[in-house]
Amino acid sequence: MKVALCQIDTTVGDFAGNSARIVAAAREAQQLGAQLAVFPELAICGYPPEDLLVSASFLARHDAMLRELAANVPPALHVLVGCVERNPAAPDRGGRPLHNAVAMLHGGQARIVARKSLLPTYDVFDESRYFEPWTAPGRNVVTLHGVRVGIVVCEDGWNDEHFFDRRIYAIDPVEEVVRAGAEIVVNLSASPWLRGKEAFRHRMVAAAAARHGVPMLYVNMVGGDVALQFDGGSLAVKSTGVACQPIAFREALIVVDTDEPWTETPRPQAVEAMQYAAIVQGIGAYLRKFGFRSVVLGLSGGIDSALVATLAVDAIGRENVVGVAMPSRFSSDHSLEDARALATNLGIRFEVLPIDTVQQAFLGALEPSFAGTTPGIAEENLQARVRGSLLMALANKHGHLVLTTGNKSECAVGYCTIYGDTNGALAPIADLWKTEVWDLARWINRDGERIPRRSIDKAPSAELRPGQLDTDSLPPYPELDPVLRCLVEENLSVEATAERTGMARARVADLFAKIQAAEWKRHQYPPTLKLSERCWTGRRMPIAHRYREN
Repeated sequence: MKVALCQIDTTVGDFAGNSARIVAAAREAQQLGAQLAVFPELAICGYPPEDLLVSASFLARHDAMLRELAANVPPALHVLVGCVERNPAAPDRGGRPLHNAVAMLHGGQARIVARKSLLPTYDVFDESRYFEPWTAPGRNVVTLHGVRVGIVVCEDGWNDEHFFDRRIYAIDPVEEVVRAGAEIVVNLSASPWLRGKEAFRHRMVAAAAARHGVPMLYVNMVGGDVALQFDGGSLAVKSTGVACQPIAFREALIVVDTDEPWTETPRPQAVEAMQYAAIVQGIGAYLRKFGFRSVVLGLSGGIDSALVATLAVDAIGRENVVGVAMPSRFSSDHSLEDARALATNLGIRFEVLPIDTVQQAFLGALEPSFAGTTPGIAEENLQARVRGSLLMALANKHGHLVLTTGNKSECAVGYCTIYGDTNGALAPIADLWKTEVWDLARWINRDGERIPRRSIDKAPSAELRPGQLDTDSLPPYPELDPVLRCLVEENLSVEATAERTGMARARVADLFAKIQAAEWKRHQYPPTLKLSERCWTGRRMPIAHRYREN
């Protein structure tokens, strides 16, 4: 059978736009000779719809669009598309009111042919809030052109007891549809990208194809939805290999023949290349889906703002990026020089707004309240807040969005100023550790210097007081980041972290205390592009608690 893998970019709630994409791809699939076209999970309404699913008008619009879509795709083509289905048993027997389902469109009609069984509730997912799990996955099989096709939805393919060390669900829907006679299995997915996930996904799908001896077709959503970045990377896998190279971070339509031999091996991707693509996609999608065209950000001359500016240029074009240097009396000469050099390299608009007079005006107003105190954190943070106010004023006046330039290491320990350098609409690199920031900057410079070398090599400093360096308050980042990875991403204890990293237990305990104390800041941080398994959006810690490790 010839099957079209339709890797499309949908927007939550854009029923007309999503349906237009589906119709266009279905028509192209037919022209290319496909007999079946497969689209991602919840492609009609977009993923994740979250509490829009409790809106009666949203659901009514969805149902009307499903009927309209069935009438508009080529009638001779079979189309599998992710959709929402009302749970008919809910009013009488309880349970959630909806199913995460799959509709078959053919001959002008739509009928539900599969429902999702495994509903993730970890990380950023909360599907059991809305959907009732399907308890008969073996019934998710249809016959098309004489071939028995098993249908699973995203998480349904992630519970193979022969692949995972520990299963988190009692059943394996892939096993169930194969046991029911499926000769090929298709998986309609909306699986966001995380560091290394594309390689893991291939290993998992390949293991299922080898175990069950059937072709596995995995169709994934692409595009950005604020924090979540969907990479696509759709796969057609047999035990002998893949049909073609997966395509990441762009829409694609690939027709594969399940009767042909598949022997290719996916080419590995550098982690920096995937991080770069995810962030560039995320910035562009955020602006496009909110209806903005341009961004403004502060350029300190340091590596973080330099990297964010470069990624923004690649996402939306240099003509739509404005960099602003805001030197104070504590700013070094090289900071302004490096900021200007970056702007020249990137070809972006560059402005210099010195903040000393503004800061002094604030200090003058505060003088009666500050009388008799020693200058310290309050005065230092005032500089960051002045800069944040200036950026917000420029954004309001000219219709820009402010990009926040903080990284994950600083955010983890609260080394940032609330209402200052945390201001912004989007935090593109807040899920990159500082050492990853340097790695990505060097990767971007692999074919020539776009980010000034001095911005990469200089010792990090907030420059809020004379001679200040980050290492005045924190360990060097190559020592700090492995500790933070253990505490934040792996949730290890202080004792286990000290043992693994070699850092003194007392120092690890101090860093862990900083992480706990900074939780309230992270709850006020701008939306962060999720690049790891433990981004702030998926780390659900209480803001206030009294638990401390002994």
